[in-house]
Amino acid sequence: MEELAIYGGTPIIQPGEVKNWPPVDKTDEELIIKALHVPQQSCSVYTKQLEEEFCEFNGNKFAYFTNCGGSALQMCIAGCGIGAGDQVIVTAYTWPSSASCIIHNMAVPVFVDIDPETFLIDPNKIEAAITPRTKAILVVHLHGLCCDMDPIWALAKKYNLKIIEDACQAHNAFYNGRKAGTLGDCAAFSFNQNKCLTAGEGGLFVTNDEEIFMRGRTLTDFSDMQPTKDTDEFPAYAFGHKFCNNEITAAYALAQLHKFPGYYKQLIANATTLDATLKKANIKGLKLPYEPANCKHNWYNYNLRVDFDAIGKGGLSNDEKSRFRHAICAALRAEGMGCVVWQHCILPEMTIFRSKNAYGKGYPWAVPGADDGVSYDLANFPEAIKYCYSHIAIVQILRAPNDTAMAAKVAQCIEKVFTNLDKIDADKILK
Repeated sequence: MEELAIYGGTPIIQPGEVKNWPPVDKTDEELIIKALHVPQQSCSVYTKQLEEEFCEFNGNKFAYFTNCGGSALQMCIAGCGIGAGDQVIVTAYTWPSSASCIIHNMAVPVFVDIDPETFLIDPNKIEAAITPRTKAILVVHLHGLCCDMDPIWALAKKYNLKIIEDACQAHNAFYNGRKAGTLGDCAAFSFNQNKCLTAGEGGLFVTNDEEIFMRGRTLTDFSDMQPTKDTDEFPAYAFGHKFCNNEITAAYALAQLHKFPGYYKQLIANATTLDATLKKANIKGLKLPYEPANCKHNWYNYNLRVDFDAIGKGGLSNDEKSRFRHAICAALRAEGMGCVVWQHCILPEMTIFRSKNAYGKGYPWAVPGADDGVSYDLANFPEAIKYCYSHIAIVQILRAPNDTAMAAKVAQCIEKVFTNLDKIDADKILK
């Protein structure tokens, strides 16, 4: 192999070769211009059309277009009737909003470790976390792979729990032939720029349960636009937010939804090419993502892992392993391949959860009984911690309009760097 680009060698992928995500064309421009002239710029023509077409696309009965996926998650929590002093089980490794949505409704997140192969919540560890306070299991279909839902459904039925899906990264991901967003009582999607279906920003709260839908909507429009049963006035009688989105963003999302099948087909082809090439190469020190037979990944992220034992670095401390991984990531980027360390620490390690003081004076954990059986001891989450210091996420370079030729170049970048791990000097690279 030639010299690594980070040390002055020639990058495999040259500047300008990688095409931007998402592709924007006249379809987007025409709908956005039309939306500019809609008299009502919120919750109007294009919002309604987007909600209806997404329901038809995904198999949901009800949808509400929000300003972001985090807002949709808060609506899920409220829609399931979860409130002060309740507990919700969630994975220890995810984006913070997957658990902060629980706190926003004055409930307490209870973390569970991940499966070491899928990086998702380990169904075998959920039951031990259930208490009389538990009201729901919030599953996160992280990186575009659905959780193992059969055992989770069994637990939900056994303990009369709701299932909430964080499907923000899981557009068109499947479990046993069913789409993410139809696998629980309600779900949240995101349209953030990073997502496989994007409008720059935005989200959707979806469900097939009308009661959950109406209860979730009580968080929107500041909760002051709902008449009481015995008056036509609009008193502010509940806490709420302003979660709705606008017509311009709705039109952009609608245009992208129309083009999504083509984008998705290309993404799957690119990820399949990369995966097959790397498996054939069988590179020492490199662990590839795992796709269970009953799942269909949407490859929102393609995640590499560093096998420290295989390269003789198993004795390093976690901090040293993380630093070496960061150096590898920097070397990959120098080859022209976009990649990131997606999450630097697990959720129970983050201040907002670990301090147990979100609202001050210890709330919501200080609600009598709310903290019963809840432990954020990091020793409880060894697999999540291990994943934090070993993963490298490939996020957008496999997206359309990039094609399988680009995926092949990504494979070359990975092979070049990982076959030269003995030359990776973290002190030199990260100085």
